[in-house]
Amino acid sequence: MFRTALRNVLAHKARLLMTVLAVMLGVAFVSGTLVFTSTISDAFQSSSQKGYDNVDVAIQPHSSDKETGRPGAASKLDQKLLDKAAAVPGAASATGSVSGFTAVADKSGKLIGDGFSTRGGNYSPAKDGKDARYPLRDGVAPQGAHQFALDVHTARKAGYKVGDTVRLSVDGPVRETRLTGIFSTDDGTVAAGGSLALFDTATAQKLFAAPGQFDEIDVKAAAGTSQSALKDAVDKVLPKDGAEATTGKKLADDQAEQIAKGMDGMKTGLLAFAGIALFVGIFIIANTFTMLVAQRTKELALMRAVGASRRQVTRSVLLEAFVVGAIAGVAGLAAGIGIGAGLRTLMNGTGATVPDGPLVVAPSTIVLSLLVGIVVTVLAAWLPGRRAAKIPPVAAMNSVHATATTKSLVVRNSLGAVLAGAGAAGVLVATGMDDGKALMGLGAVLLLIGVFVLTPLLSRPLIALAAPVLRMFGMPGKLARQNAVRNPRRTAATASALMVGLTLITGLTVIAGSVQKGIDKMATASLKADYVVSMAGMTPLSPDVAKKISGLDEVTASSPLRNSPARIGSGTQYLTGVNGKDFGKLTQLDFAKGSLGDLRGGGAVVDDSIAKEKGWKVGSRLPVTFEDGKKGTLTVSGVYTGNQMIKGIILDNSVLAPHQKQITDMQVMVKTKDGATDASKDSLVKALGKNPAISVSDKKDVSDDIAKMFNLMLNMLYGLLAMAVIVAVLGVINTLAMSVFERSQEIGMLRAIGLDRRGIKRMVRLESLVISMFGGVLGIGLGVFFGWAAGELIGGSLATYELVLPWGRMGLFLALAAVVGVLAALWPARRAARLNMLEAIKAE
Repeated sequence: MFRTALRNVLAHKARLLMTVLAVMLGVAFVSGTLVFTSTISDAFQSSSQKGYDNVDVAIQPHSSDKETGRPGAASKLDQKLLDKAAAVPGAASATGSVSGFTAVADKSGKLIGDGFSTRGGNYSPAKDGKDARYPLRDGVAPQGAHQFALDVHTARKAGYKVGDTVRLSVDGPVRETRLTGIFSTDDGTVAAGGSLALFDTATAQKLFAAPGQFDEIDVKAAAGTSQSALKDAVDKVLPKDGAEATTGKKLADDQAEQIAKGMDGMKTGLLAFAGIALFVGIFIIANTFTMLVAQRTKELALMRAVGASRRQVTRSVLLEAFVVGAIAGVAGLAAGIGIGAGLRTLMNGTGATVPDGPLVVAPSTIVLSLLVGIVVTVLAAWLPGRRAAKIPPVAAMNSVHATATTKSLVVRNSLGAVLAGAGAAGVLVATGMDDGKALMGLGAVLLLIGVFVLTPLLSRPLIALAAPVLRMFGMPGKLARQNAVRNPRRTAATASALMVGLTLITGLTVIAGSVQKGIDKMATASLKADYVVSMAGMTPLSPDVAKKISGLDEVTASSPLRNSPARIGSGTQYLTGVNGKDFGKLTQLDFAKGSLGDLRGGGAVVDDSIAKEKGWKVGSRLPVTFEDGKKGTLTVSGVYTGNQMIKGIILDNSVLAPHQKQITDMQVMVKTKDGATDASKDSLVKALGKNPAISVSDKKDVSDDIAKMFNLMLNMLYGLLAMAVIVAVLGVINTLAMSVFERSQEIGMLRAIGLDRRGIKRMVRLESLVISMFGGVLGIGLGVFFGWAAGELIGGSLATYELVLPWGRMGLFLALAAVVGVLAALWPARRAARLNMLEAIKAE
């Protein structure tokens, strides 16, 4: 039986090729994902480890909220503590560091980086005048407020050299600073494509902390002193509260763990799409082995007649599947290693720089890839193998094929109806729940499986709808329709592969378009401001920006938005400070009770969710402990409907500002005389010094940014789901090719009675088109249903959510299904037309 199984694999190489390709693509996706994530995770961890080479013990501040009861308060590290740390037994040196957002403009005035990875810090020279963390490649260390140093990667990218004047921004205002030095660094942010600007310590403290204060103190151990021993010594000089010491090894391990967790999210997402591709591949494998078994019915029956048991027959089929899976697994692993290397190169090519490091192919990746290829193939072939063993030897040898009985069809259709009904009910019930994600996910899976089980039943009426169109193609069209419904199970399995991919693509498109529309409506409905001014990376703005804006002649109303933590009752809430006089002119809030007023005299408005949770209402008096520890009372003057753009507790800045230790704005809302015009926008941009770090956005810009975000997300998902569609195409090709082989005698007879080669090609192409369109219609229909259902859940947290059916894209998806059908039929149709009619007629 073993030799027979191997002989069958070698005898059907061409027929099994598409199955091998389908499994190989899925395995390649899995192994490529594992190689890629392992490689970049290892690279970032190695880079992070290098960053802690000069840190044996780090002293860091921590929030003193619990200890002092003052929300948001944090102890700062000062020069006195730095000197104490440098003097502890076993310490070779101690370095204080501060850091924060720093935008660097290129020579054209545009921001380098994405805002989140543009950082600044301090250059802290030791006794030798050098900072071991940042070896200078060119120039000298910065000194004074108008000098800085830049990392070598950013300098090369922007074309800067020592002596150039560079435009910088830390909190809003533009700073024109002279570049005095270019340095190299192992900082992970820089290695990932960010930028790092260094100032002297005094300047950096003014920019990022406060004079004489540090964010962190790093202590280097003397020779012969362990990190744990040094930590024990440092602990003795720390203040009783507000600071803690951590070994460099623990910091590096924690950083590595964070990187690994970050990679886990990406890995899970990519593996989910690999799973979809493999799931689609299961249909192809099952279809292939079902057809192979059907073509070898007499052979299997003869084996049964000469003594082979049912179990041996099943094993022989599974052994074939094992060989196919092993071949596909090895090929997929090799392709996956190439994909992993290619993805890393692609990331570097798009500007998302990955630190240097070797390509990592873990033993677990090899084992998992081979295991996935073999297990998926063997499981998919088990049912066809089991069916083959059940065929009675005498019936099979007499060519009496065991067609599906009425009982089996009734059982299948009943099971499918139960699964589909239960799944649809679960999805519908979940739409009315506050947190129905789990139930909706379960319902969606059951509905998808139920529809797959029912697909043979659905194929006849749906394909019959195409009959009027197929009649236009004469006899080939009629034969194509009959061939498509001749074996409903085969047609269903082939169409279902395409259905799964299009269901996901359509559902995601509906959800993304609807959410984008909802957010666009929310921005239009809640904002009357013409512009919103903010910093790149959502970092705080200097209050000077709001002052400059309010002083412009064309500005009729403006309001900075400031956040500050406060204790109200037993919990911490964030207060939002605004210009109460102008806030009503800049926003359009929907008040359930009370009104906005001018927010003077300790008045505050709260969103409905907080009011409901806390039991607050108009007139409620709220005892508050502000950021500086002082107490006060706020009176609720209105309850409004909150949304993602405006929510929380809002009060006047005149009440909030006296209690803030450092006043910064998150954004500034602006209304101008002429409205949102190009001239008004240019005027604001010029007034702010054409600052690359400051964004001036009108409602259209906000909408465009949202559209870009969703389009980028959709394009990525489309690219990932394309793998499933490619596998589905292979399935259609495989089914048609084997169907042509199976119907060789029939095709020969058609040629003999007058159907020419062009008619044969047209028949096969139309059959492929009908099957693909059948899968496309089912997939788009299910995708719209799932998109609507998911939208009902999203609507609970996004009041302006509105269902949008992307008719244009759905038409494109249907056209894609048609193209899949046409392309998949090219080779099988050509093969069918080239059959020798006499040899085909004699074929068994």
